[in-house]
Amino acid sequence: MSIHVGVLGGGQLGRMLALAGYPLGIRLRHLGGPHDTPAAEVAELMVGEYADPAALARFAHGLSVITYEWENVPVAATRLLAEHAPVYPPPAALEVSQDRLNEKTFFQQLGIDTPAFAAVDSAADLHTAVAALGLPAVLKTRRLGYDGKGQVVLRAAGDAAAALEQLGGRDLILEAFVPFDRELSVIAVRSVSGETRCYPLIENQHAEGILRLSLAPAPRCTSELQKTAESYALRVLDRLQYVGVLAIELFERNGELLANEMAPRVHNSGHWTIEGAETSQFENHLRAILDLPLGATRPLGWSAMLNLIGGFPDTRAVLERDGAHLHLYGKTARPGRKLGHVTIRAESPVALNHLVGELRDKLRLSW
Repeated sequence: MSIHVGVLGGGQLGRMLALAGYPLGIRLRHLGGPHDTPAAEVAELMVGEYADPAALARFAHGLSVITYEWENVPVAATRLLAEHAPVYPPPAALEVSQDRLNEKTFFQQLGIDTPAFAAVDSAADLHTAVAALGLPAVLKTRRLGYDGKGQVVLRAAGDAAAALEQLGGRDLILEAFVPFDRELSVIAVRSVSGETRCYPLIENQHAEGILRLSLAPAPRCTSELQKTAESYALRVLDRLQYVGVLAIELFERNGELLANEMAPRVHNSGHWTIEGAETSQFENHLRAILDLPLGATRPLGWSAMLNLIGGFPDTRAVLERDGAHLHLYGKTARPGRKLGHVTIRAESPVALNHLVGELRDKLRLSW
């Protein structure tokens, strides 16, 4: 008998969850809009609104458990669905992650270091925050920003008024600008019964606010750095009684880690795990929410993930290289859109860097 899992959202993350479920006899049903084609190509898609209780009830009928593939799902919808089937990660994780001010405050309550920050709801608030934090600093919307959207870097006092107007004037957060050495992420997973595992730290490189390249395990990663990242993740998992995959994005500065934000879902920086780890983040997420034994998270050599943004690659150019694996999401092309990714696996960091360089040149990736 198949196990049926419900997923709120039908994008590429939902698609990869569905593909991970098939070998285990797990079938997914997605709730989303008519344009959620990535998941619809491989799993059942119900078209409906998250604010419609009748649609939520139809969606939940016969499901063993419900999860989500993006963190801006309305919390109210998850609470209604929880009356029909367990919802994981818990709605409390959504509440924390959907508001940057709440998120940073939550981190600090757990003893997790973050950049300095202050709430901004007026020009006077912004003036006070700039005086306290200094410049440069980053003004962000508290909600809904992603891939570099909803934020402005303030480099001089004269930038403040225009930035405040651009971002709506209230429900904002000012964060101290961090001159970090690199960006990292840690991905952890916790099951219903409390079993936990962590993947190795991942180094991430962004351009125009969008993730372009991930390297795993992160180069030059000490055991102490790994332990610190895992301790951050475990504190969040324990406090929230979390179930599923969790990603925390981090800044490394002078050998120390600052938490930037968390994603209560499978994560773009974990796509390398499909070919590069013994158990992918997608399979482990399904195992966790169904309280199945978690799979090993150890890496299989050295891996990289290249995001394909805005245009499709030459398929032959990818597949002719040993160790390279192409994943396309079933989307139509448009500028700035994530259309797929390439996973590269090698037996050494040197070989991996060589393959990454070759593919970047061959695919004309300009970043």
